[in-house]
Amino acid sequence: MIPEIEKLKNTASGNFFLMAGPCAIEGETMALQIAERIVEITNRLKIPFVFKGSYRKANRSRLDSFTGIGDQKALSILKKVRETFDVPVVTDIHSADEALMAAEYVDVLQIPAFLCRQTDILVAAAQTGKVVNIKKGQFLSAGAMQFAVNKVRESGNPNIVLTERGTTFGYTDLVVDYRGIPEMQKMEVPVVLDITHSLQQPNQASGVTGGKPELIETIARAGIAVGVDGIFIETHPEPAVAKSDGANMLKLDLLESLLERLVKLRQTIIQF
Repeated sequence: MIPEIEKLKNTASGNFFLMAGPCAIEGETMALQIAERIVEITNRLKIPFVFKGSYRKANRSRLDSFTGIGDQKALSILKKVRETFDVPVVTDIHSADEALMAAEYVDVLQIPAFLCRQTDILVAAAQTGKVVNIKKGQFLSAGAMQFAVNKVRESGNPNIVLTERGTTFGYTDLVVDYRGIPEMQKMEVPVVLDITHSLQQPNQASGVTGGKPELIETIARAGIAVGVDGIFIETHPEPAVAKSDGANMLKLDLLESLLERLVKLRQTIIQF
């Protein structure tokens, strides 16, 4: 399934769709550079593409962690990406009050995993009429996401996406249970696999989240093999200097070759 999102292209290609971009909007030049490169790649490979960028990072381990460059400034950059490259954009919201504000700039409102049970946020996002991407909580089963889906549907919005991003394993690791993907697809919504966040190693003693980016292709290939509708990848020209989640982001230069291999895998899978 492909979500019905304004400006989404290549939807008849038979490919998975892609949500990709930096973890956080660090500046206009950086955002446009990343978007331009991904647009070039996805247009060539006929992959439906939604640009991702958080205008603010509210869930931080430490008080001195980077949270953003200012809400209006970052949202305006997302709007510029949307208009410059004629692609849809997605961003997180962190409270019910933010839904209407962010909806003026983006096509998809994303509910962070830790907030996926917050009724007021789900209802507020639904009432904007935008597509609502709900990330599955690290603490929830796939089946439990039916209740989050119902909150949005019962608020009058059928435009829902669910995103798997790993399940808590101990205190400092995550695992992906691929059985959850078809289980959530039974809810009649597109299901995305968030590859890079599934490789996070949270709750490190330093207060800075770790990650295992060397396993990005492993997680991605497995997701394509079990039939995810979309994949989510955070990418940055230089992850080592990224201001948020650099430890598990994909270097932008590696994205094209990865997507080429995933498209080939997808074409093989759909033949059976």
